[in-house]
Amino acid sequence: MHRFQSRSCIIRFKFAAFLLCLKYLLAPLSAGVLGYSFITGDRALTFIAIGIGVLTLLVVLLQWSIASRTRCPLCLTPVLASNGCSKHHRAQTLLGSHRLHVALAALFKGSFLCPYCHEPTAMEVRIKRP
Repeated sequence: MHRFQSRSCIIRFKFAAFLLCLKYLLAPLSAGVLGYSFITGDRALTFIAIGIGVLTLLVVLLQWSIASRTRCPLCLTPVLASNGCSKHHRAQTLLGSHRLHVALAALFKGSFLCPYCHEPTAMEVRIKRP
């Protein structure tokens, strides 16, 4: 099992994973609240939905900038960034997304399988031997 070089890599990875999960929650919430506000004609609810939409855009931009630095320790491919690299044939998806599967595994299991090299990685710091 592979490990990260420093604690800052792990913190960056977990923060990018959290932002990715937040993006998948906020986007449908914004659309649902906006649709409901149009049906009921509630202007205050419309402004709340627009605020959630703006927050979603900010989360997407922040996640995009941080995710480009979340690399697999073995293959050095940005795991949480959207790139056009080919995936391993056994890489699993969640709701059609390889990145969401990796993000949830990193947050809740403490390890993940890289969708590109399909090697397990623990969310731990590598022990440096003298």
